[in-house]
Amino acid sequence: MSKNIFTELSEAMANAAEAAGKSTVMVDARRRIPASGIAFAKDLILTADHVVERDEDIRILLGDGHETTARLAGRDPGTDLAVLKLDSASATPADIAKSPARVGQFVLAIGRPSKRGIESSFGTVNSLGGPVRTGRGGMLDAYIKTDVVSYPGFSGGPLINGEGQVYGINTSGFGGGGAITIPVEVAWKVAETLAAHGKIKRGYLGIRSQTVNLPEEARSQLKREQETGLLIVGMEKDTPAEKSGLMVGDILVGVAGVAVEHHDELFVRLSGDVVGKSTPMDVLRGGTLQVVNVVVGER
Repeated sequence: MSKNIFTELSEAMANAAEAAGKSTVMVDARRRIPASGIAFAKDLILTADHVVERDEDIRILLGDGHETTARLAGRDPGTDLAVLKLDSASATPADIAKSPARVGQFVLAIGRPSKRGIESSFGTVNSLGGPVRTGRGGMLDAYIKTDVVSYPGFSGGPLINGEGQVYGINTSGFGGGGAITIPVEVAWKVAETLAAHGKIKRGYLGIRSQTVNLPEEARSQLKREQETGLLIVGMEKDTPAEKSGLMVGDILVGVAGVAVEHHDELFVRLSGDVVGKSTPMDVLRGGTLQVVNVVVGER
Protein backbone atom coordinates (compact mmCIF):
# COMPACT_ATOMS: atom_id res chain seq x y z
CA MET A 1 0.00 0.00 0.00
CA SER A 2 1.47 3.33 -1.02
CA LYS A 3 2.02 6.07 1.54
CA ASN A 4 -0.38 8.98 1.56
CA ILE A 5 0.78 12.52 0.86
CA PHE A 6 0.64 13.51 4.54
CA THR A 7 2.92 10.66 5.56
CA GLU A 8 5.38 11.41 2.77
CA LEU A 9 5.49 15.11 3.70
CA SER A 10 5.91 14.24 7.38
CA GLU A 11 8.82 11.92 6.70
CA ALA A 12 10.42 14.39 4.28
CA MET A 13 10.37 17.18 6.87
CA ALA A 14 11.72 14.85 9.57
CA ASN A 15 14.56 13.87 7.23
CA ALA A 16 15.21 17.55 6.48
CA ALA A 17 15.38 18.37 10.20
CA GLU A 18 17.77 15.48 10.79
CA ALA A 19 20.02 16.62 7.93
CA ALA A 20 20.09 20.26 9.10
CA GLY A 21 20.64 19.14 12.68
CA LYS A 22 24.13 17.95 11.75
CA SER A 23 25.22 21.57 11.27
CA THR A 24 23.01 23.14 13.96
CA VAL A 25 24.88 23.63 17.24
CA MET A 26 24.10 24.69 20.79
CA VAL A 27 25.73 28.00 21.78
CA ASP A 28 26.16 28.50 25.53
CA ALA A 29 27.39 32.09 25.76
CA ARG A 30 24.95 33.80 28.13
CA ARG A 31 23.60 33.53 31.66
CA ARG A 32 20.18 32.16 30.80
CA ILE A 33 19.30 29.26 28.52
CA PRO A 34 21.67 28.53 25.62
CA ALA A 35 20.86 29.51 22.06
CA SER A 36 21.59 27.97 18.67
CA GLY A 37 24.11 28.45 15.87
CA ILE A 38 24.94 27.31 12.36
CA ALA A 39 28.24 25.79 11.29
CA PHE A 40 29.46 28.34 8.75
CA ALA A 41 32.73 26.44 8.24
CA LYS A 42 34.49 23.57 9.98
CA ASP A 43 35.94 25.99 12.52
CA LEU A 44 33.38 28.82 12.44
CA ILE A 45 29.89 29.16 13.91
CA LEU A 46 27.40 31.82 12.85
CA THR A 47 24.89 32.83 15.52
CA ALA A 48 22.80 35.78 16.72
CA ASP A 49 24.80 38.59 18.31
CA HIS A 50 22.33 39.18 21.13
CA VAL A 51 22.85 35.66 22.53
CA VAL A 52 26.63 36.12 22.93
CA GLU A 53 27.32 37.74 26.32
CA ARG A 54 30.96 36.73 26.69
CA ASP A 55 33.91 36.75 24.31
CA GLU A 56 35.74 33.60 25.43
CA ASP A 57 35.08 30.19 26.96
CA ILE A 58 31.93 29.84 24.89
CA ARG A 59 30.66 26.26 25.11
CA ILE A 60 29.50 24.63 21.88
CA LEU A 61 27.63 21.36 21.46
CA LEU A 62 28.08 20.12 17.89
CA GLY A 63 25.57 18.17 15.85
CA ASP A 64 27.39 14.89 16.47
CA GLY A 65 27.21 15.36 20.25
CA HIS A 66 30.82 16.45 20.62
CA GLU A 67 31.41 19.34 23.02
CA THR A 68 34.05 21.99 22.38
CA THR A 69 34.76 25.63 23.15
CA ALA A 70 34.95 28.76 21.05
CA ARG A 71 35.79 32.44 21.23
CA LEU A 72 34.22 35.47 19.61
CA ALA A 73 35.77 36.18 16.20
CA GLY A 74 33.56 39.13 15.27
CA ARG A 75 30.17 40.67 15.89
CA ASP A 76 27.81 43.14 14.27
CA PRO A 77 24.98 44.38 16.50
CA GLY A 78 23.47 46.21 13.51
CA THR A 79 22.53 42.93 11.82
CA ASP A 80 22.44 40.89 15.06
CA LEU A 81 25.07 38.48 13.75
CA ALA A 82 28.18 37.09 15.40
CA VAL A 83 30.87 34.63 14.32
CA LEU A 84 32.54 32.25 16.78
CA LYS A 85 35.90 30.58 16.21
CA LEU A 86 35.98 26.96 17.35
CA ASP A 87 39.01 25.66 19.21
CA SER A 88 38.86 22.60 16.96
CA ALA A 89 37.83 22.42 13.30
CA SER A 90 35.26 19.71 13.91
CA ALA A 91 31.91 21.15 12.78
CA THR A 92 29.87 20.00 9.77
CA PRO A 93 29.23 23.05 7.55
CA ALA A 94 25.63 23.79 6.64
CA ASP A 95 24.21 23.02 3.20
CA ILE A 96 22.97 26.28 1.67
CA ALA A 97 19.75 26.35 -0.37
CA LYS A 98 20.41 26.57 -4.10
CA SER A 99 17.61 29.10 -4.64
CA PRO A 100 16.06 31.75 -2.37
CA ALA A 101 12.94 31.23 -0.30
CA ARG A 102 9.55 31.88 -1.93
CA VAL A 103 6.32 33.04 -0.36
CA GLY A 104 4.09 30.07 0.45
CA GLN A 105 6.85 27.47 0.80
CA PHE A 106 6.86 25.05 3.72
CA VAL A 107 9.83 25.67 6.03
CA LEU A 108 11.26 24.48 9.33
CA ALA A 109 13.01 26.52 11.99
CA ILE A 110 15.63 24.37 13.71
CA GLY A 111 17.16 24.99 17.12
CA ARG A 112 19.49 23.21 19.51
CA PRO A 113 18.88 25.06 22.79
CA SER A 114 19.84 22.13 25.04
CA LYS A 115 21.78 18.89 25.16
CA ARG A 116 18.59 16.91 24.55
CA GLY A 117 18.92 17.40 20.78
CA ILE A 118 17.40 19.48 18.02
CA GLU A 119 13.94 21.03 18.12
CA SER A 120 11.86 22.21 15.18
CA SER A 121 8.93 24.43 14.29
CA PHE A 122 6.92 24.04 11.08
CA GLY A 123 5.37 26.85 9.03
CA THR A 124 5.33 28.73 5.76
CA VAL A 125 7.08 31.74 4.29
CA ASN A 126 4.71 34.69 4.71
CA SER A 127 6.61 37.51 3.02
CA LEU A 128 9.96 38.74 1.75
CA GLY A 129 11.17 42.28 2.38
CA GLY A 130 14.02 44.74 2.61
CA PRO A 131 16.02 46.81 2.77
CA VAL A 132 15.01 47.78 6.30
CA ARG A 133 16.68 49.56 9.20
CA THR A 134 17.11 47.22 12.14
CA GLY A 135 16.84 49.70 14.98
CA ARG A 136 20.27 48.53 16.16
CA GLY A 137 22.25 50.89 13.95
CA GLY A 138 22.27 48.62 10.94
CA MET A 139 20.46 47.77 7.75
CA LEU A 140 19.28 44.46 6.33
CA ASP A 141 19.27 44.28 2.55
CA ALA A 142 16.60 41.58 2.82
CA TYR A 143 14.64 39.54 5.33
CA ILE A 144 12.19 36.61 5.46
CA LYS A 145 9.00 36.57 7.53
CA THR A 146 7.42 33.22 8.43
CA ASP A 147 4.72 31.92 10.75
CA VAL A 148 6.99 29.40 12.48
CA VAL A 149 7.10 29.62 16.26
CA SER A 150 10.45 30.84 17.57
CA TYR A 151 10.84 28.89 20.78
CA PRO A 152 13.31 29.95 23.51
CA GLY A 153 16.85 29.26 22.34
CA PHE A 154 15.99 29.19 18.63
CA SER A 155 17.82 32.46 17.84
CA GLY A 156 20.94 31.72 15.80
CA GLY A 157 19.49 28.54 14.31
CA PRO A 158 18.61 27.94 10.65
CA LEU A 159 15.45 28.22 8.62
CA ILE A 160 15.48 25.28 6.20
CA ASN A 161 13.63 23.90 3.20
CA GLY A 162 12.29 20.39 2.66
CA GLU A 163 15.75 19.10 1.78
CA GLY A 164 17.43 20.38 4.93
CA GLN A 165 19.13 23.24 3.10
CA VAL A 166 19.49 26.59 4.84
CA TYR A 167 17.44 29.60 3.75
CA GLY A 168 18.76 31.85 6.49
CA ILE A 169 19.44 32.41 10.19
CA ASN A 170 16.62 33.08 12.64
CA THR A 171 16.72 35.83 15.25
CA SER A 172 14.34 37.46 17.70
CA GLY A 173 16.91 40.16 18.49
CA PHE A 174 15.20 43.01 16.65
CA GLY A 175 12.03 43.08 18.75
CA GLY A 176 8.88 44.21 17.03
CA GLY A 177 6.81 41.26 18.14
CA GLY A 178 8.55 38.23 16.70
CA ALA A 179 11.45 36.62 14.94
CA ILE A 180 12.67 37.18 11.41
CA THR A 181 15.07 35.28 9.22
CA ILE A 182 18.16 36.87 7.72
CA PRO A 183 18.63 35.25 4.27
CA VAL A 184 21.86 33.37 3.59
CA GLU A 185 22.91 35.80 0.86
CA VAL A 186 22.96 38.53 3.52
CA ALA A 187 24.07 36.54 6.55
CA TRP A 188 26.92 34.69 4.81
CA LYS A 189 28.32 37.93 3.41
CA VAL A 190 28.31 39.50 6.88
CA ALA A 191 29.82 36.34 8.36
CA GLU A 192 32.71 36.36 5.87
CA THR A 193 33.50 39.97 6.77
CA LEU A 194 33.28 39.30 10.51
CA ALA A 195 35.53 36.26 10.21
CA ALA A 196 38.12 38.29 8.31
CA HIS A 197 37.91 41.69 10.07
CA GLY A 198 35.91 41.26 13.27
CA LYS A 199 33.39 43.99 12.45
CA ILE A 200 31.37 45.65 9.71
CA LYS A 201 32.51 49.10 8.65
CA ARG A 202 29.72 51.66 8.35
CA GLY A 203 30.37 54.96 6.67
CA TYR A 204 28.95 58.44 6.77
CA LEU A 205 29.08 61.67 4.78
CA GLY A 206 27.91 64.23 7.34
CA ILE A 207 24.88 65.51 5.43
CA ARG A 208 21.18 66.05 6.07
CA SER A 209 19.02 65.23 3.09
CA GLN A 210 15.48 64.72 1.91
CA THR A 211 14.01 62.69 -0.93
CA VAL A 212 12.99 64.73 -3.98
CA ASN A 213 11.56 63.91 -7.40
CA LEU A 214 13.96 64.38 -10.31
CA PRO A 215 12.84 66.53 -13.25
CA GLU A 216 12.63 64.85 -16.63
CA GLU A 217 15.66 66.68 -18.06
CA ALA A 218 17.78 65.56 -15.11
CA ARG A 219 16.65 61.93 -15.38
CA SER A 220 17.70 61.83 -19.02
CA GLN A 221 21.32 62.55 -18.03
CA LEU A 222 21.50 59.51 -15.75
CA LYS A 223 20.94 56.99 -18.56
CA ARG A 224 19.03 54.76 -16.11
CA GLU A 225 15.53 54.52 -14.69
CA GLN A 226 15.56 56.71 -11.59
CA GLU A 227 12.79 58.99 -10.36
CA THR A 228 14.12 60.33 -7.04
CA GLY A 229 17.35 61.43 -5.39
CA LEU A 230 18.52 62.97 -2.11
CA LEU A 231 18.59 66.77 -1.88
CA ILE A 232 21.36 67.91 0.48
CA VAL A 233 19.70 70.41 2.83
CA GLY A 234 22.41 70.63 5.49
CA MET A 235 26.05 69.73 6.09
CA GLU A 236 28.15 69.38 9.21
CA LYS A 237 31.57 71.02 9.49
CA ASP A 238 34.79 69.08 8.96
CA THR A 239 32.95 66.04 7.59
CA PRO A 240 33.70 63.97 4.48
CA ALA A 241 30.97 65.78 2.55
CA GLU A 242 32.30 69.26 3.31
CA LYS A 243 35.93 68.32 2.70
CA SER A 244 35.09 66.75 -0.68
CA GLY A 245 33.24 69.73 -2.10
CA LEU A 246 29.66 68.51 -1.87
CA MET A 247 27.31 71.47 -1.51
CA VAL A 248 23.94 72.25 0.02
CA GLY A 249 21.51 72.13 -2.90
CA ASP A 250 23.24 69.21 -4.63
CA ILE A 251 20.99 66.25 -5.37
CA LEU A 252 22.81 62.99 -4.63
CA VAL A 253 21.70 60.38 -7.15
CA GLY A 254 24.35 57.67 -7.04
CA VAL A 255 27.30 56.13 -5.22
CA ALA A 256 30.00 54.40 -7.27
CA GLY A 257 27.68 54.34 -10.25
CA VAL A 258 24.79 52.70 -8.38
CA ALA A 259 21.52 54.61 -8.09
CA VAL A 260 20.55 56.10 -4.73
CA GLU A 261 16.89 57.07 -4.55
CA HIS A 262 16.18 56.89 -0.81
CA HIS A 263 17.99 57.31 2.51
CA ASP A 264 18.02 53.55 3.18
CA GLU A 265 19.81 52.92 -0.11
CA LEU A 266 22.47 55.49 0.79
CA PHE A 267 22.92 53.78 4.16
CA VAL A 268 23.56 50.47 2.39
CA ARG A 269 25.96 51.97 -0.19
CA LEU A 270 28.10 53.59 2.51
CA SER A 271 28.83 50.31 4.28
CA GLY A 272 31.65 47.88 3.76
CA ASP A 273 34.63 48.33 1.47
CA VAL A 274 33.90 51.95 0.51
CA VAL A 275 34.64 53.18 4.05
CA GLY A 276 37.91 55.12 4.12
CA LYS A 277 38.22 55.13 0.35
CA SER A 278 37.70 57.80 -2.27
CA THR A 279 34.33 56.97 -3.78
CA PRO A 280 32.64 58.70 -6.75
CA MET A 281 29.30 60.31 -5.93
CA ASP A 282 26.89 61.23 -8.72
CA VAL A 283 25.23 64.59 -8.01
CA LEU A 284 22.98 66.94 -9.90
CA ARG A 285 24.25 70.49 -9.43
CA GLY A 286 22.31 73.24 -11.14
CA GLY A 287 20.57 70.58 -13.20
CA THR A 288 23.88 69.17 -14.52
CA LEU A 289 25.21 65.74 -13.64
CA GLN A 290 28.63 65.86 -11.95
CA VAL A 291 30.88 63.37 -10.19
CA VAL A 292 32.40 64.32 -6.83
CA ASN A 293 34.94 62.01 -5.21
CA VAL A 294 34.37 61.64 -1.46
CA VAL A 295 36.56 59.82 1.08
CA VAL A 296 33.81 58.10 3.05
CA GLY A 297 34.18 58.46 6.82
CA GLU A 298 33.64 55.71 9.41
CA ARG A 299 31.06 55.96 12.16
